[in-house]
Amino acid sequence: MTDWIRAYRPTPEAPVQLVCLPHAGGSAPFFHPLAGALAPAAEVLAVQYPGRQERRSEPLIDSIDELAGHVTEELLTRTGRPVVLFGHSLGGLLAFEVARLLGAKGHPPAGLIVSGRRAPHLIRAGDRHLLADRDLLRHIATLGGTDPRVLADEELIRMALTVLRADYRAVETHRHEPGPPLGCPVTVLTGRDDPEVTAEDAQAWRRHTTADFEVITFPGGHFYLVEQQQAVIRVLSQRLARWR
Repeated sequence: MTDWIRAYRPTPEAPVQLVCLPHAGGSAPFFHPLAGALAPAAEVLAVQYPGRQERRSEPLIDSIDELAGHVTEELLTRTGRPVVLFGHSLGGLLAFEVARLLGAKGHPPAGLIVSGRRAPHLIRAGDRHLLADRDLLRHIATLGGTDPRVLADEELIRMALTVLRADYRAVETHRHEPGPPLGCPVTVLTGRDDPEVTAEDAQAWRRHTTADFEVITFPGGHFYLVEQQQAVIRVLSQRLARWR
């Protein structure tokens, strides 16, 4: 595996690859549980962004376009099997941009699954990357999804905030460039009580594909996919079987 890709359960015989892109402040191990749950029907590849964990010595990247370029370059080296992209929050926006780049290179994904992210053309001003530390901590605490051990450790908080600011800057400064819709099916997953994504925000993804489209809503907030893990795995398994 490369610096960018983690395969926690290599499954070269799997007929399809699920490429997972983490949320702001997240990292590849967030998707570790999917690897065993979906094998051998699918091989799970998790993207590891620079500036965290074993890549913490590398500069952070605070641009969605730059991240998308690197991820696309990596995926173009492994075009032998169908690829489905799955991203949560920041990762959902990034997965969409990667899907567009792959399509432009003649290797469109077999499907796109977006979680906890409004449609990319819904531009909203954001300045969370400029918040004071205590305000940014308060924000991420309300969303959930952050290990309480991180929030209780001053050194870990310092590192986490540095990563979060870069990731939020990437999202909040990104500007959607209109272009042709995707030709692959798109599934949008949301939490019913997610303060970041309304039902209308999720449905707005419809304009970004000419293929099948659906929105699936789960109980829970922005990190519904943690508490609803088994239900999410069932949806992923069904879509992967359909799209491979």
